[in-house]
Amino acid sequence: MKIIIIENELYLAQSIASKLNDNHFKTEIYSTIKDALNSRGDVYLLSTNLPGQNHAPLIKKFSDKIIILMVSYINNNTVSEPLKLGAKDYIVKPFMIEELLRKIEHYKEFQELRQKSILFKEYTNNLLKDIEHIYDIEQLSPPVVISSNYQRLADKIVFTYAEKVNQILIFVSVYNENWKEQIEGSTDNNILYITDVDTLKKSERDTLFKLLENCNNFIISTTSNIEFPYDTVSIMSDSKLYDQNEILTIDDYVKFIVKSFQYQFPDTELSNKLGISRKSLWEKRKKYGIFKKK
Repeated sequence: MKIIIIENELYLAQSIASKLNDNHFKTEIYSTIKDALNSRGDVYLLSTNLPGQNHAPLIKKFSDKIIILMVSYINNNTVSEPLKLGAKDYIVKPFMIEELLRKIEHYKEFQELRQKSILFKEYTNNLLKDIEHIYDIEQLSPPVVISSNYQRLADKIVFTYAEKVNQILIFVSVYNENWKEQIEGSTDNNILYITDVDTLKKSERDTLFKLLENCNNFIISTTSNIEFPYDTVSIMSDSKLYDQNEILTIDDYVKFIVKSFQYQFPDTELSNKLGISRKSLWEKRKKYGIFKKK
């Protein structure tokens, strides 16, 4: 990481830089806001005691970075206003380098977690974006079981619900060895989303139900006809995508291929890929109720 130090007291700036260098950080020192605006760093240590200089432009420009204010005293101009503009924290001079390092590490971890959160959200949205449903999310009320013929459809419902009620979703797959500990350590402030219960033996499902006795904020998804001691909603899909580990019937496979690729390939090529005649393709369309728009 590169740390930019904006401080007009050269001796102090050099002292801070030296200690940071000893802790394997790269540093650059600037004595004016104007010069620092052209810098490129990960962390900005900004002195708010720079006579005649306005720190607002720098904070606004680098608000996505870690900006820690170095202040001699605390008031509206040195702390409150800069924090409102986007600075992350402040430290009062004189300070111990260990205190500064703790703050840098804390915000570094926070920034990394935020970036991962954005990445996972974008990935999930992309993964589920083509899955459509008409289920009214307002009707969903945990604790509840979602029974569906398509796991990703249940995922789409649950992720949409969590975003709507602005609650954190805790994903619990019973494939994970620590699924019991996850449930035991949960609180009703977060939504437990429990999947893969179809793979549990009856005795293991009884253990699951026992663990959930003190939980009120959970959603279970299932693709099997299992009886649960909770309210169950059935949400089915007519146009599902199939998982790699799912075995399809010949009819289901042909139906899926025709619906998914009929606009990408002409009928002659599509029927050749399926190993059937064009007449047979027409007959299957009629059988499945699939009509190709012209």
